[in-house]
Amino acid sequence: MAQPTGIYARRAALRLLDAVLRRGETLDIAFAVATKDVRKFEDKALARAIASESLRWLVDLDALIDSATKKPLPGDAKARMVLRLMLAQWLRLDTPPHAVVATGLDLLSGGPRRLAHGVFSTLTKQEAQLPDAPTLPADVAARWGERAPAIAAGLAEPPPLDLTLRDPDQTAHWANQLSADSLMPGHLRLPRGGNVEKLPGFAEGAWWVQDLAASLPARLLGQGEGRHVLDLCAAPGGKSLQLAAQGWQVTSLDISKRRLELLRANLNRTGLKASIVRADALTWEPKHKYDAILLDAPCTATGTARRHPDVLHRIGPRQIEEMAELQSALVERAQGWLKPGGTLLYATCSLEREEGEAQASAISLPPDEIRTDKLPEGIVPTSEGWVRTDPGMLADQGGLDGFFIGRWKADQAPAST
Repeated sequence: MAQPTGIYARRAALRLLDAVLRRGETLDIAFAVATKDVRKFEDKALARAIASESLRWLVDLDALIDSATKKPLPGDAKARMVLRLMLAQWLRLDTPPHAVVATGLDLLSGGPRRLAHGVFSTLTKQEAQLPDAPTLPADVAARWGERAPAIAAGLAEPPPLDLTLRDPDQTAHWANQLSADSLMPGHLRLPRGGNVEKLPGFAEGAWWVQDLAASLPARLLGQGEGRHVLDLCAAPGGKSLQLAAQGWQVTSLDISKRRLELLRANLNRTGLKASIVRADALTWEPKHKYDAILLDAPCTATGTARRHPDVLHRIGPRQIEEMAELQSALVERAQGWLKPGGTLLYATCSLEREEGEAQASAISLPPDEIRTDKLPEGIVPTSEGWVRTDPGMLADQGGLDGFFIGRWKADQAPAST
């Protein structure tokens, strides 16, 4: 008997869900192996979308499943995993129930197949619905505190496509060319979907993909005017591209060969220049000191939950503690590499205080407070002069990722006598 069209995408989605929830892998890392049997680009994208929506709404999907079973299914039961995928397709991707059944039940056999069919039929007959915003896992909601409801509302939909322009003076031109909105000079926002490489301006390197929040750290270093900046933990390179476009002489350091290859490809595409160094920032020693250092430190990346909803279920106290220790070590090293009067800018795409405010409070350099006029309208600095964004902000304009950003100045050299 021939298998229904689309079964390969559903099998890949099941592999992705299993990789995240059982093995703690990221969607990005699991994707290549999970989709190895899927040939079409569209089917690979569908597999990613099904798994992503299942993770985004996991707590609510499980509540629906539990409402239709006499005894709760184990969290890792295959029937529960498949039902999550089936419900995500019906309730989030508008797949007709008959198509969901045709492709979903083939992922099961025997008793679980009949059970899944019964649960799904019960919920469709009841015209089950999801809430307006996804329910966060209890531990995540507790960590994010009073902002948790607003953040959850900002996670309800995958994010739009943000672009950073090589030349901010061309914002109006490219906004017209791409039918895009703009939230500040040098930024464009388009609806998600479609092939990025086929958009006008890609081939000539007029822009690169970068979330609005992720573009702020490099913006806050201003124009380079030929001065030297170290982009520490630089790959895949969006901030290095920005700094080069802003007139800095850029040294881009990262330990990942694969991610540095992405940076090199984007430098070639945009015609921008940076000196690439592959090294471990914890052992590397610079040959000279820098006018500025941008440390966008490795982190749990919980601020990217809009496009990476796996972080809602993979990240806990252990991962946060490990990242915070690494960040502290990197900050300690970076401070010693600044010229007198040089600028340190620290950033993470994390919503965890341990990776943001706690790190900033421990930095002994004099603060260089960030001003509102350097930020998108609607984003204001904290009372300490730092920046904290989250997915609940600018919601009526498409939102933005969660970031923490702080800026400091090294002491000037003592005057000679």
